[in-house]
Amino acid sequence: MRSFQVVFDPTTSNYVRVLQQYSAPLASTLSLAVTVATIVTVVGFIYASACRFIGGSKGGWFLAIAMITLFGGYLAKLYAWRTILGENGILNTGLIELGLIQSPITALLYNNFAVILALTHYTLPLAILPIYGSLRAIEDLPIAAARDLGASDGRILKDIILPQCATGLFSAFAMTLLFVSGDAIAPRLLGGTSSSMIGVFIQDQFGFRVNAPMGSALAFTVIAGSAIILVLIGLGGTRLLRLGARP
Repeated sequence: MRSFQVVFDPTTSNYVRVLQQYSAPLASTLSLAVTVATIVTVVGFIYASACRFIGGSKGGWFLAIAMITLFGGYLAKLYAWRTILGENGILNTGLIELGLIQSPITALLYNNFAVILALTHYTLPLAILPIYGSLRAIEDLPIAAARDLGASDGRILKDIILPQCATGLFSAFAMTLLFVSGDAIAPRLLGGTSSSMIGVFIQDQFGFRVNAPMGSALAFTVIAGSAIILVLIGLGGTRLLRLGARP
């Protein structure tokens, strides 16, 4: 008799349980991931555009400043935000010293706001890089020609810049979405009981409950949900760019 054998017995029961028992955390996780990815993509595009079109020869230095923030480690940044947002943290202490509040604000920590803030801070430099790479590939001549023909900055953005950096924007959004949707550390340290992200449940299934089939079903469900969102974003973005390109 052999023990601890892998039994090949395909079943969909675990996926049914995922949809029945974890639909709310799954929806909460994906919505939070979309929120963070949207914020990071927009802010990353603004920063990368400033480096590319405003910074001039110093744009590379501003990019290097963003990349420096990657140093320090993920856990160190989470604990730093926990310290900053805590009741005795820098933010509350500063507000009390300025006389703006009388007692510490407890709503800054252990909620989705703290999770979104920390994950945005961590993933933003990673998103800036592909966006900046796409912007660097845009030649200055078409932009100068469009300005000579009287095109406004908004028209140049819509007709020249956005279509040519769509790949970088999508890469930044996808990378952020996939990272956030599977994260289990930020919600544990900063989210508290009010933040129920699916990564925490996946970690529990593999670590505490030793239920690998259920953990795998949860993980693949998150991957499938993220893939559906990325497909919809990709199709929607392509359609918007085509509509925007029409005269």
